Amino acid sequence: MEFLLYFIAGAGAGILSGLLGVGGGTVIVPILVFIFTALAFPSEHIMHIALGTSLATIILTSISSARAHHKKQNVHWSVVKLITPGIVLGTLLGALLAGQLNTIVLKCIFAVFVLVIATQMVLSFTPASHRQLPGKLGTLTMGGIIGVVSSLVGIGGGSLSVPFLIYCNFNARYAIGTSSAIGLPIAVAGTMGFIVTGLAEGNLPEYSLGYIYLPAFIGIAVASILTAPFGVYLAHRLPVPVLKKLFALLLYIVGLRMLWSLI
Repeated sequence: MEFLLYFIAGAGAGILSGLLGVGGGTVIVPILVFIFTALAFPSEHIMHIALGTSLATIILTSISSARAHHKKQNVHWSVVKLITPGIVLGTLLGALLAGQLNTIVLKCIFAVFVLVIATQMVLSFTPASHRQLPGKLGTLTMGGIIGVVSSLVGIGGGSLSVPFLIYCNFNARYAIGTSSAIGLPIAVAGTMGFIVTGLAEGNLPEYSLGYIYLPAFIGIAVASILTAPFGVYLAHRLPVPVLKKLFALLLYIVGLRMLWSLI
């Protein structure tokens, strides 16, 4: 049953990554918190392991999704190259910061984040496309902000990078495709950060590499690799605005449930 849940989480993450351009972490993290709680993992480390493992799985999800979008010529690689240094630095700093925060604080941050994202989806808010990228320094700074937040909530950054690219006058299809590629440096840097911070901790579950729980990583990664291209396929054939609202409803449930668990 444990591995079945990992496969389901991975399949959902892969499809969402390709379909909506959002990091599968919004699905993976709460599922992992639920599973790790049921497995009686040390409560003080549950959120850290969920975030770290989520970012590790996004490495393979983003590769699969980016390849599929690249084949459809949806990725602006020049933008990916420009923003990556800021992304890497911000993500590493975010992972180090997360290592200093307790599980309750991290749960609050994650819950508030998904509620904000859900509201954005319901309102269909997209920034006005009236300008270009804000120069090298501005793009690097934005990359750093995206990286820090992505580490703290265990996502591939699509919830932030897609609106940013649309604001910078990118077509939505190109914004999603480019975001899928930006997710790779986020995931790699975040995984490294959570491994390093976790190695300094004791009382971690067996089969852990720092804050990465390897059985969950393997199960989710395998499923997400297989389903990410299918999400890209669906993005060209399904009513994405309707699906976003349904996904927003799921995020409301997840966010409110996580806040309720802290009471």
